[in-house]
Amino acid sequence: MDSRIKRAKMVDQCMTILFYGIALFFFLLLVGFAGKVIVGGLLGAKPEMFGFSRSGSIGNQVFNTIYLVFISLLVSVPIGVLAGIYLAMYAKPGLVTRFLRTCIETLSSLPSIVVGLFGYLIFLVVLGLSSLLAGALSISILSLPLITTTTEDAIKGLPEGYYQGSMGLGATKWQTIFHVLLPACLSRIMTGVILAAGRGFGEAAVLLYTTGSGSDLRWNNFSFTSPTSPINVLRPAETLSIQIWNLQTNGQDRALANLSSAVLMILVLAFSIGANVWSRHISKKQAGLEK
Repeated sequence: MDSRIKRAKMVDQCMTILFYGIALFFFLLLVGFAGKVIVGGLLGAKPEMFGFSRSGSIGNQVFNTIYLVFISLLVSVPIGVLAGIYLAMYAKPGLVTRFLRTCIETLSSLPSIVVGLFGYLIFLVVLGLSSLLAGALSISILSLPLITTTTEDAIKGLPEGYYQGSMGLGATKWQTIFHVLLPACLSRIMTGVILAAGRGFGEAAVLLYTTGSGSDLRWNNFSFTSPTSPINVLRPAETLSIQIWNLQTNGQDRALANLSSAVLMILVLAFSIGANVWSRHISKKQAGLEK
C-alpha cells in the first residue's frame, strides 16, 4: 500500500514538472517571438514613420485597424451574445437546434479566404461597398461563431443555483439572464471577445477583397460622406495587416513593414490586457469587492 502511494506521488510530481515545463516553454516562445518582432520593428523605425502622411508612415493604418475592429465588434458582440443566450437558455433539443450548432461549427472552421470571397461577392458585387464597413462586416462573420460558442458555454458552465435562486426570488427569466447570469460569466465572454478582436487585428485575407487600398485621410475633415474623412465607414481603408502584406509582397520598405508588425502586436497585447483588466474590475464590482 505504501509503495502504491509513493508511486502515485512520484507520478504526480513528474507530471506536475512536465506540465510546468510545457507552460514555461510556450511562455518563453511567446516572449521570444513578441520580443523579436517588437524590438526589431522599433529599432529600425524613424520618427517620420509614426506620422499620418499618405505613404511612408503608419498613423492612418493604425487608426483604420482600430476603427475596423471597433465596428466589427459593435456588430458581432451583440448578435453573438444574444445567439449564445438563445442556444443556452431557449433552444429546445431537436433537429433545428442541432442544425444551428452544425452551421456555427462549420462557419467557425471556414478559411478566412473563403469568407473574404463571400464578402467580396455580397458587399462589393451586390451592394457596391468596397469600404471599411465591408471589411468590418466580413470580420464580424468570422467573429460570430466564436462569441456565440463562448457565451453559450459560459452560461451553461454556471452552477444551477444561480438560475434557480434568482427565479426563486421572483425575477423573470429575462431579468435573471441579464442581471445574474451574464454578469457572473462576463470574464469568460470577454475571453471570446478578446480572441475575436485579436483575429480582427491580424486578419489580412478577408480585407484584401473588401476594404480596398489607400489611406488618404484629412484629419480636419469630419464629414460622414467625404472619402477623406476618418470617420466615414464607406471609404477605402488600408489596415496594418494589409500594409504589411503590400510592403512585403512588393519588396518595398522593409523597415516600415517591421514597424507595422511591431505596432500591430503591441495593439493586440494592449487590447488583451485592457480587456482582461476591465472584465476583472467588473467581476469584482459585481461581487462587491470593489466600489
